[in-house]
Amino acid sequence: MIRCLFRAVWNGEGSPRSFFRAQEREHSLADAMEQLQVANLSLFADQEQLFLYYECLDTPVLPESLLAETGERLAEWPGGAPGRRWVPMTDIFHYQHPVSNSQWTRVHKERTPYGRIALLKPEQTASYIYYHYQYQEEKPGDGDKYGMIGMHENVLFFYSELPETITPVLYEGRLKTSLKPENWAEVMEPHFIKWEGAPDGQDIWRKLMLVLEVRCPAKRRGEQHA
Repeated sequence: MIRCLFRAVWNGEGSPRSFFRAQEREHSLADAMEQLQVANLSLFADQEQLFLYYECLDTPVLPESLLAETGERLAEWPGGAPGRRWVPMTDIFHYQHPVSNSQWTRVHKERTPYGRIALLKPEQTASYIYYHYQYQEEKPGDGDKYGMIGMHENVLFFYSELPETITPVLYEGRLKTSLKPENWAEVMEPHFIKWEGAPDGQDIWRKLMLVLEVRCPAKRRGEQHA
């Protein structure tokens, strides 16, 4: 099981929602996911910014293989291969990590993917990652099983699912210390650039619009491998 987070910028006509929610495009995506053994894909938007989450059951799959029809509707992202339109986001925090495909199976049939974004002060990057690695390895399983934070540049993308899934972990964290601050929110606040004019409660973490969700019904090969 490989969890993937990517970021892109919409550069096409109309809205991402109208483009991706077209029935024929959803069917095409579902077919590609089944063929490539990809499950639980969710696409979120914040104006022209797009954030993508999905799970590869066997081998890594690039977004271009799943969303080939997006083409030039996405802006080209410099700094990598020519024509790059999706950039990977680094997993800097997760409440749990998969140990097998079967262990990662959802228990809530009625669930909703949930996404938020935040802006990190560049000079606070090392501190933010330090605290989150400490939290992740001291208290694995302390929140939603599927919750994770990806980072690209100074943008943070938090993916989770509602209702939360709280289950015991099947592994031990890598740290035996107990240094996670008790006043977590207070310690975290100075790390962020706050959003101007944000709705109440969203001055740090702003909610994303769920554009598309596809749950692939493909049979899971390699059940014992994560």
